[in-house]
Amino acid sequence: MKFTLSWLADHLETGAGLAEITETLTDLGLEVEGVEDPAEKLGAFRIARVIEAVPHPNADRLRLCRVETFPDGPGGRSEEVSVVCGAPNARTGLVGVFAPPGTHVPGTGVDLKPGVIRGVESNGMLCSERELMLSDEHDGIIELPEDAPLGARYVDYADMNDPVIEIAITPNRPDALGVRGIARDLAARGLGVLKPAPPAPRIAGDFPCPVSVTISDDLKDGCPLFAGRLVRGVSNRPSPDWLRRRLEAIGLRPISALVDVTNYFTYDRNRPLHVFDADRISGGIAVRSAKEGETVLALDENTHVLKPGMMVIADDGGVESIGGIMGGLESGCSPETVNVFVESAYWDKDRIAETGRELRINSDARYRNERGIDPSFTMEGLDLACAMIVDLCGGEISEMVVAGAVPDDSRSHRFDAARVGEIVGMRIPEAEQRATLEALGFELDGDMAKVPPWRPDIHGEADLVEEVARVASLTKLEPRPLPRPPGVPAPVLTPERKREIAARRSCAALGYNECVTYSFIDEKAAGLFGADPEAMRLENPISSEMSHMRPSLLPGLLQAAARNQSRGFSDLALFETGWVFDGAEPGEQRLSAAGVLVGRNEPRLPHGARRDVDVFDAKRDCEAVLSAVGAPARTQVLRGAAEWWHPGRSGRVCLGPKNALAEFGEVHPKILAELDVKGPAVGFVVWPEAVPRPKSETSTRAALEISDLQAVERDFAFVVDAGVEAAALVNAALGADKAMIGEARVFDEFAGEAAEKQMGGGRKSIALTVRLQPRDRTLTEKDIEAVCRKIVEKVGKSTGGVLRG
Repeated sequence: MKFTLSWLADHLETGAGLAEITETLTDLGLEVEGVEDPAEKLGAFRIARVIEAVPHPNADRLRLCRVETFPDGPGGRSEEVSVVCGAPNARTGLVGVFAPPGTHVPGTGVDLKPGVIRGVESNGMLCSERELMLSDEHDGIIELPEDAPLGARYVDYADMNDPVIEIAITPNRPDALGVRGIARDLAARGLGVLKPAPPAPRIAGDFPCPVSVTISDDLKDGCPLFAGRLVRGVSNRPSPDWLRRRLEAIGLRPISALVDVTNYFTYDRNRPLHVFDADRISGGIAVRSAKEGETVLALDENTHVLKPGMMVIADDGGVESIGGIMGGLESGCSPETVNVFVESAYWDKDRIAETGRELRINSDARYRNERGIDPSFTMEGLDLACAMIVDLCGGEISEMVVAGAVPDDSRSHRFDAARVGEIVGMRIPEAEQRATLEALGFELDGDMAKVPPWRPDIHGEADLVEEVARVASLTKLEPRPLPRPPGVPAPVLTPERKREIAARRSCAALGYNECVTYSFIDEKAAGLFGADPEAMRLENPISSEMSHMRPSLLPGLLQAAARNQSRGFSDLALFETGWVFDGAEPGEQRLSAAGVLVGRNEPRLPHGARRDVDVFDAKRDCEAVLSAVGAPARTQVLRGAAEWWHPGRSGRVCLGPKNALAEFGEVHPKILAELDVKGPAVGFVVWPEAVPRPKSETSTRAALEISDLQAVERDFAFVVDAGVEAAALVNAALGADKAMIGEARVFDEFAGEAAEKQMGGGRKSIALTVRLQPRDRTLTEKDIEAVCRKIVEKVGKSTGGVLRG
C-alpha cells in the first residue's frame, strides 16, 4: 500500500514529521517497507539565472554560461559560476535549474565534479528534465518563468516535495488499504486529529437511469449489493495535475479522468469502483454465474476462460466484467466515451479469492474485495465518485439503480477493561481504553462495543484487547512474572533438560557454532539416514524440501555446511541439539546432540601445520560431550556404527554391546556427494537419554579421589590372533582388578609378514602398559606379581592371548 504525505494530510491534521509518522506506523502494526523522499534525491537542485551565454571558444556546439546562483536560498548571498552547456536553448537571461559540484544526478547516475571542457573550466550543470528523471526530454535544459524565485529548491518550486510511503498490510487489516484508514490509526495514537470525512453529496438524479441492474437468485450471497448511476454528456479528458501526480507517485499510470477517479477512491477510501462505457452496454446489466465456455477479454488484454460458479457482470451480449476482479476491455472507457455507467458493489470475499486464484488475475480490486471492504460505504462511495466525475468531466447524473441491499454485518462484543491486563499484561486506564476504541470507530454502550463496518477482522473480546494494546504501543509492555498461586511448585529443570544444556555448553566450549534447523527434511536426505520414506512422510508439508521428519540431526548440519561452503566458508564446526524421530508413533523420538567438523582443523597460520579433520577429532569431541552429560569414564568403543559413517573410520561408544551412548566417525563419501558437501567431514552423535542416571542425586560434585602413594607401571606384550582388536585387550586388562588398575593403554603393535615369521601365520603382538595405583599402602613385589597374574589370566580368557616369549 503506497500513499504520499500530502495525501495523508487530506485526512489527518498533524504537525508530525516524516520520520515520526513512519516510526509510528510500524509501531501500530502497519510496517513501513520503504520511503521515497524526493527531497533526498532532488534537494540539491536550485533555481538559477544565466547572466550571459556566449559561444565556447574551442567548440561550435557548446556555450559558455555565467550563472548566478544562490547557494543559501532565496535572498541569500549570490555566487557567479562558469558552466559549459551544450543545450541549444542555453541563452542570456534564461532561468533554469542548476546543480552545483558534488550533486548526484539521478537521471545519469553521475556525481558532478569541477572539470575542464575543451580548455574551459565548468563548475556544475544546467539540467534537463531527463537529468532530474522528470521525463525523457533532454534536447534542451529546463526553462522556468522569469519570476521564478532564484535560489529556491526546484523540488519545492515544482511542488514535488511529497514523500511516498509504502507499508505492508496484513490480511486482517483491509481498512488500512485506504488512506483514511491509515489516518484513523495515526489519530488514535495521538499523532494528529482525523479530519471529518467529506460528506456524500445528496444526488437525487436528473433523469431515470436507462441501465437496469439485477442479481441472479443463486448469487444473492455472492453479491448482496450492486448499485450504479449513469453520467451522460461527459468529456473524458486527462485528469488534473493533482490527481495525475498522486497516481504516478504510488506507481499507477494515469489513463483518463474517468478511470483515474475510480483508482483514486480505491486508494483513498478503499472503495473499488468500475466504469463502463454506457454506449457499449447492450440492454441491462445482470450479475450472474458464468456459463461453461464463456470468455472475456479483460483490461489486462488477456482472454480468460470462465468456469461455472464464477461471478460475472453481463449484458444481453455476454460477459462484460469479472465481478469484483477486473473489467472487460470491450466495455471499457476511452477518450471518445460520452456516457458512462459507474458501478459500486459488495462481493463475497471468499468467492472473489477463489476466482482470482483460478484465473491468476491480480488487481487492486481483487486485492481489496477478497480481504473485505465496508459494505455501508457502497452507495456513498458511488455518489462521491459520480460527483467528482461531473466536476472533472461535466455531465448529468442519473438516479441510482440498486439490486440487493446492504448486508447487516453489525455485531457487538463485550468490553472489559480488566482484560487488557489479563491478556497482554499492560496497565491502561479504562478511560484511555474507551477513548482508543472510539477513535478507531467503535461505538461503546456500557460494557458492549459495536464494531465499525470497515473492520471485518474483529470477532471477539480478545480482538478489542489487541486494538487497545497496539494503539497504546506494545513497546511499553513491561515484563512481569506471573503470580504463583499457593500449591504450584516452582519450575525445575528435568535431568534430560540439564543434560541437553550441558551438551550445548560443551559443544560451544569446544569451538562449535550452534545451528537451529527444521525438524523436517526432504525425502532424499531422510532416506540417506535410514528413515522409512512412507512412515516419516508429512501429510501437509510446508514445501517439498520439508516433507519428512528427521531421523538424525546430521542431515540438517551437513546441508548447513554445504550452504556455507557455497558462500566461501570451507572450514566449519557446527552443532545442534534437538529431537530426532525413529518412527511415526507417539514416543518414537529421542533427544540427540550432534556435531560436524568440515575442512581443516585450524586456520592458516605462519607457524604450525594445518591438516584435514579426522576421525580422532570427532572421537575427542564426542568423549568430551559424553563427559559433560555424565557418562561413565570407562566405556567401550565398538564397531557397527550406522551405514552413513565410513565403515573403517567410525565407532560406537557403548556401555556393554547393547547400550550405545554415541557414534562418531568420518561421514561416508557417498553421503557427502549426495548432500554436495566438499572435503573431509567428520562428526558425532550423542544420545543423552541413553546415559544411565547416577544411583544417588546430589547437587555437589563428588570428592576428588587422589592417592599420595607412588604408582607402578608394568608392560605386557601379548601374542594374539591377527583379527583381535586392541581395545579388547585394553578392556580385559582394565577388568582384571578395577580397584587397583587405574589405566591401561597400547604402546606398540608388531604385525605383518615379519611378525608372522616369528609367531606363526595369522598372529600379531600387542604391547600394553598398565598403571597400578595403590590406595592405602605401598605395593610390595608380591602384590604387583599377583595383579600381573590376574591381567595375564583375564586377557588370555577374553582374547586367547599369551605372553610373548
